[in-house]
Amino acid sequence: MMKTLHFDCFAGISGDMALGALVDLGVDPPALLAELEKLNLDGWKLEFTGGERNGITGTRALVEVEGLHDGRADHDTHHHHHDHHDHHDHQHTHDDEDHHDHHDHHEHHHRNWKDIRCIIEQSSIREGAKKRALDIFLRIAKAESEVHGVPVDEVTFHEVGALDSIVDIVGTAVCLDLLAPERISAGTVELGGGSVHCAHGELPVPAPATLILCRGMPVHTGGFNREMTTPTGAAILASQVDEFVSEASFTELKSGYGIGARKFDRPNVLRASLREIKAFQRQGDTNPSARPEDDAGRPADPDDIGACVVIETNIDDMSGEEMGFLMECLYAEGARDVIFIPCVMKKGRPGTMVSVLCPSSKRDDLRRVMFTRSKTIGVREIPARCFALRREEEPLSGEYGGRKKTVYYRGEKLREKIEFEDRAALARQKGVSLWEAEELLGK
Repeated sequence: MMKTLHFDCFAGISGDMALGALVDLGVDPPALLAELEKLNLDGWKLEFTGGERNGITGTRALVEVEGLHDGRADHDTHHHHHDHHDHHDHQHTHDDEDHHDHHDHHEHHHRNWKDIRCIIEQSSIREGAKKRALDIFLRIAKAESEVHGVPVDEVTFHEVGALDSIVDIVGTAVCLDLLAPERISAGTVELGGGSVHCAHGELPVPAPATLILCRGMPVHTGGFNREMTTPTGAAILASQVDEFVSEASFTELKSGYGIGARKFDRPNVLRASLREIKAFQRQGDTNPSARPEDDAGRPADPDDIGACVVIETNIDDMSGEEMGFLMECLYAEGARDVIFIPCVMKKGRPGTMVSVLCPSSKRDDLRRVMFTRSKTIGVREIPARCFALRREEEPLSGEYGGRKKTVYYRGEKLREKIEFEDRAALARQKGVSLWEAEELLGK
């Protein structure tokens, strides 16, 4: 069974609602606050209060920042600045006409991506949380870079760079690291409807950055006449969700609700659930009983590791060094596999077919790398489903240490192999061949 954290975004998602839902699910507030203190930032206070929406009780996260009234924003009323970062999980609970009166306070909290990266990297928060938070912020920076046509490092964060927003994102990252699910999933995401205010007038929902961040996600619009998913909420999903599912068979363990400020005719809440799901079940696999199990009732190998995409293109105008750099970039962005296949192209020109296998959730990122790190002007995408044998790693008990990986098929050991790095290190140390090093490690 696989421990899965699931976000049910039927009323959208924002940073404060994610934080409230995860605390309601069971994260210990003192443990969370102790980690946030490691950011070494003054002038903020985080509180959690109980709330109720349409008969559903949950937790509301409230951040108070020095010099600002009442701290926390509504989940639905806000004004966008020209960078579209003034979204509802980062605004203060005032009537719409009062928002402009207090907007100037936020102008003192502008930070660029480099500033925020330094704050997080130089802190002593949990490494897992640090990695999650940096990735969430980076995705927002990339989205804003695309919207405004500026380099990522030059993106200036306004509301997202303010203290309350840093607390939201880093706090959510800490909660996820404390809960330590094996997998994170989400359902269809409600974006809302209507329009949002910005310095240049009104923009339709979803805002440009939110729309970019939601690429590849199953979304729905019009369920509410408000913006329900913010750039921060969309970035949390884009960064942390392993899979978006429409149907699943699972055992529910526990649920928590993050409460939004406004009341509607439907619950303005974000539900987070801890579930147990059979490890072989993935998106689209709605009939788990059709899969074989071994004698102990465990899922049989190979494991279905989910929906993937094969991205391909043909290139005939790049050097070997350039192609090697492209492969490095593709792996760094999350590709499962990258292969180069020699081919003959138009007019008999020798070329290379580039084939990239990636999870569906990484499709947009890998497509971007193909267009920006190679000279291709077009790609093709082929839906795929991936299966992988179960692998286990164990230390070797011999004199020289090392590690061994064993592959299983349907519960039976299929083959094993000593790690190449361990063989190579011993071969260099002893001045012998790889085969001789393998014999030494295997003794």
